[in-house]
Amino acid sequence: MIDVSLIICTRDRGASLARTLASITHAVGQACRIEVVVVDNGSRDDTPARLASWSAQQAFPVILVDEPRAGLARARNAGLACASGRIVAMTDDDCVLDPGYFAMLTACFAHLPGPVVVGGRILLGDPADLPVTIKLEDHAMRADPDGFPGGFVMGANLAFTRDVVDMVGAFDDRFGAGTPFLAAEDTDLLVRALDRGIAVRYDPHFVVLHHHGRRTRAELRRLLAGYAFGDGALYAKHWRSRRSKRAFGIDVRAAAADVRGNEQPGTLLRRFHLFRLRHLCRGFLSYLWHTRRAAGPRRAPAARSVVFDNA
Repeated sequence: MIDVSLIICTRDRGASLARTLASITHAVGQACRIEVVVVDNGSRDDTPARLASWSAQQAFPVILVDEPRAGLARARNAGLACASGRIVAMTDDDCVLDPGYFAMLTACFAHLPGPVVVGGRILLGDPADLPVTIKLEDHAMRADPDGFPGGFVMGANLAFTRDVVDMVGAFDDRFGAGTPFLAAEDTDLLVRALDRGIAVRYDPHFVVLHHHGRRTRAELRRLLAGYAFGDGALYAKHWRSRRSKRAFGIDVRAAAADVRGNEQPGTLLRRFHLFRLRHLCRGFLSYLWHTRRAAGPRRAPAARSVVFDNA
C-alpha cells in the first residue's frame, strides 16, 4: 500500500523543474512507500520529455498526467484522481524538498488521527527573492475552527489524509492560477474542511524551499493583488457563513486603519490593507458576475495518465 502520494503540477517550467525533481529523488530514501504524480498542465516547452526521462530513472512509482486545460485546481484534481496514497501531499514546481521531507511528513501524520489537513514550513529558496509566499513559524499550530484560514497554511506545502477529499470534495476549478479567480483554491479547500469539523494544522518539521523568483515591486503588487482578488471571490462563494463575514470585517477595519495613518508594521506595501480591500472587492464582484452568467455543469474529458511502475 502506498503511504504518500506527492502531487506536483507544472506548466512551461522545464528548465527549473529539474531542481524540484532532483530534490524528490534525494528525499525519498527509505522513508516510506511513495508515489509521485506529476501533472503537466498544458506545457509547450520540453517539460514532457524531461518528465519522461526523469520518471524512467526512478525506483518508485511515477504517474505522469496530461491535463491540457489551464488551471491549477484542475491540474490538482487530475492528480488527485490518480493518487492512491493514504496521505496526499502537494508542492509546487518551483519548490525544493528538504532531504528529510518524507520522513518528517509520515512522522507527523503517524501521531494525528484522520481526517486532518496539515501544512508544512516554507522557506525562501533564494535570498535575492522577496520574502513572500513563505511560512516561517517554528512551532506547531492549529487553525481557529471559526476563523478564515487564508495564509495559515499554503498549497506550496500541503498534505491531508485521503478521507478529507472524500468528505469535502476536490478543488473548485474556478479558483487558482490560470482561472478567472486567480488564487485561493487551497484556501477554499481549507474553508470546506473547517466547515465539516476537520482539523487544519501546521507542522514546521516537513519543509520545502520556495524559489518563487519575485524581486521587484511590480511583481509583488501583481502577486498580492491576485491573492486578494481570489480571497474576495472566496468571500462571495462562502458569504452565507459567519466565517467570511467576520474575515471581510477584519479587512475593512484594517483598511480603515491605513486611511487613518495607522498602518500595521511589517507590511511590504504602503497602505497594504487598503490595497488589499480594493482587490477583495473586485474579486467579490467578479464572483457574482461569473456565477450569474454561468452555464450548467460542464462535462470535462478525463485526464490521460501514463504509469511508470518502477517499484
